[in-house]
Order: sequence, then C-alpha cells, then structure tokens
Amino acid sequence: MSTGSGAPSAPAPTAPTTPVPRRSSMFGSLKVRNYRLFFAGQVVSNIGTWMQRIAQDWLVLSLTGSATAVGVTTALQFLPMLLFGLYGGVLVDRLNKRRALFVTQTSMALTGIALALLTLSGHVHVWHVYLAAFVVGLATVVDNPARQSFVSEMVGPDQLQNAVSLNSANFQSARLVGPAVAGLMITGVGTGYAFLFNGLSFVAPIVGLMLMRARDLHVVRRAPRGKGQLREGLHYVAGRPDLMWTIILVGFIGTFGFNFPVYLSAFADDVFHAGAGSYSLFNTLMAVGSLAGALLAARRGTAKMRVMIAAAVAFGGLELVAATAPSLWLFSLLMVPIGMFGMTVNVTANTTVQMGTDPAMRGRVMALYMMVFMGGSPIGAPIAGWITDAYGVRAGLAVGGAIAAAAAVVIGLVLARVGNLRLSVGWHGGHPRVRFVPRETQEQLAPAA
Repeated sequence: MSTGSGAPSAPAPTAPTTPVPRRSSMFGSLKVRNYRLFFAGQVVSNIGTWMQRIAQDWLVLSLTGSATAVGVTTALQFLPMLLFGLYGGVLVDRLNKRRALFVTQTSMALTGIALALLTLSGHVHVWHVYLAAFVVGLATVVDNPARQSFVSEMVGPDQLQNAVSLNSANFQSARLVGPAVAGLMITGVGTGYAFLFNGLSFVAPIVGLMLMRARDLHVVRRAPRGKGQLREGLHYVAGRPDLMWTIILVGFIGTFGFNFPVYLSAFADDVFHAGAGSYSLFNTLMAVGSLAGALLAARRGTAKMRVMIAAAVAFGGLELVAATAPSLWLFSLLMVPIGMFGMTVNVTANTTVQMGTDPAMRGRVMALYMMVFMGGSPIGAPIAGWITDAYGVRAGLAVGGAIAAAAAVVIGLVLARVGNLRLSVGWHGGHPRVRFVPRETQEQLAPAA
C-alpha cells in the first residue's frame, strides 16, 4: 500500500487504469460513512456558497453599476490562491487535513455572518465586499487543496474517481438551488439574508467533520518539515507531461472561459435588461448542464484525455455561439451545454491529476491545480470586465470562448505528440470516428522493410 518515497518524477500510481470504478455504482462512494457525512455537510454549505456568490455580485453591481467592479471582487477572492496557493499545498501535505478544514470552514462562516450584519444594518460599502472576498480567498488557499486531498483519505483509491465526480455533482446540485433561492431572497428581503444563510450553512460541514471516525480514514504519510518542498512539487509536475499540460489547459479555461460572474450579470442587466431573476436563471440552467456533466463523469469510470480535450473545444465554441445569441431564451438554453462541457473538463482534469499523483505529493499538486484554475481569475476577471465595459459583454464572452477553444486544440496536439499519438479519422458502425492512436515507431516498421 505504500507509495511513499520514490523520486519526484517517479511513475504515477496505477489508479487511472484500475477497473474498480467501472464496477462501482454511480453513488458507490456514499457507502463510506465518513464520506457520507462530508457529502451531506457540503450539500448545505454549497447552497449557501452559491447564494453568497449571486448576492455578492448583485450587491457590487447595485452599489457601483460597474462590470469592472464585479470583476475586481472576483479577482480579490481568487488573488490569494494566485499568490499563496503553492504554499497552501505545502502546508496541506504537512497538516492533519480534517483539523485544517475545521479551521478554514469556521473562518468562512464568520466572514459570511459579518457581511450579513453590515448589509442588514445598512452600513455596507463596496470595500466591505472587497475585504470579505479577499478573506474568503485567504481561507481557500488551505481549504481547497485540503478538501481535494481529504477525499482520498475518506474513500481510498478504489472509490476516488467516483467521489471526485460526486463532489462536483454535489457542488452543481447546490448551484441549482442556491441561485434560485438567492434570486427570490434578493428581490424579496434583500441580499443580507443570503449572506446570513451562507454563514450559518457552514455549521453542517463543521458538525460532519466532528462526527467522522478517525480510525476509518485511509491515513497518508504526511510530509515532514523541510526545505525545498515547494520546489520538489514543481519538479514533480514538470517531470510529468500528462499532469503539466492538463494543469495548463485548466489554467486557460479558468482564466479566460469561466468569468461567468462578469458575463452573466452584464448579459442580464445590460443586454436583456431583465434584472436579478434572469441572472439567477442563467446560473441555474448552467448548473443543470454542469450537474449532468458531473453525473456522467461519475458513471464513466475512467478519466480519458481525449474526452477532456473534446469537451474543452466544445465549451469554447459554445461560448462563441452564446456571445451572438439574439434573444434571452436562446442565450439561456445555451447555458445548459456550456455548463455540461465545462464540468466535463473540470471533473476529467481533476480526476486525472488526483489519480495520477503520488499521495505524498497530492496536496502540493492539487494546490498547483487549484491555483492555476482559480488563481487565473485575478488576471482574467478584470480583463473580462474591461472588455465588457469598453466593447460590450458580447465581445468579452467571444474572446474568452475563442481563447479557451484555441488552447484546447493546441494542448491536445501537444499531448498527442508527447504520447506519440496520431489523429485517426474513419468510420465505425456507420458513424464517423475521430480518435488518437499510437504512431508506428521505426522499430515497428523495421521488420517490414
């Protein structure tokens, strides 16, 4: 069971090729008691998180009337991940992940309650929202890699693929409920109560962490204190092209394709003049597609690189189509496939990285993954906001989609070259079939010469 000590560039564990996930049910990992507690707590907390996201974006837009200000808020929330994400991964590899999560979840609860009190008392200013976003971002530096890595300790390697997919389905299910409730709450009683609900929702995961059985956890050897651990993590990824290029693709998608707080609020307010209800509708429909993508990934059993690349190309292409949508209803319907393909990229990349990483390095590698995915927002969100304010939100969404699609094509070709693959186009069962197949090497051709 030990995977422990090998060199940083040692071959990856064999989890990605294990057949066990194929034999498990779509909800197989929920049979594990500790994971059930974690999953249930996250259902409640994720609903609150989505409510706060919607309320936060709408409050900033109401206070300032600026899409750029919404972008700045998003950037501040993800800036700590960009600045300190790798150090968070080093800490996670050293710490007890369950205790670390208790601290981070508590700090985010207090931040939500503080913002609720300011808003309900009528004393909220935009800088308060900026500060709250930055504080949540600081907690996320440790919380994200700890949550990602803790999943393997709860379920073990056999159920990791399933649990990662169900985590995404959990988040997207909450995304269905959260924006809808937030829209009703904002129009009915105000944004302050959405912040309050989010703060109180963290009680559920905190209680879940307290009720877990430590003896049932799959203990992973923690990294000792030492110099060069950050550099060791970077060298590990650099020596693994499959991990490195997957993370680079996620970076492009996260930086330029996932700026939906900027795009969707501007489409609702400036293009269709439909208010908070339509903004909530856009997020809800995107969540429907995202949930479908996550559940399909849970059923799929294995993470395939070609699925990730194809989904990324489709995601970027659909954003280009949505940028030209002439009506609110067509734009709304496009949110479903955009959500599905975006989630397919996210889940497949996440699973590929987690299952292909030595457990002793997982905190650092997942911190790099999350830093690149979420940390790109401080760069991408202000750019998206500036393009939206200067040239219109249609231009902003089109640019983001074009960059995402182009990056997927280029990285797909790079991965094919690294894996010594070539593109094969043919027919199978009366349908066109496009796939990558191994190239013939000189050694293979030699006997025929």
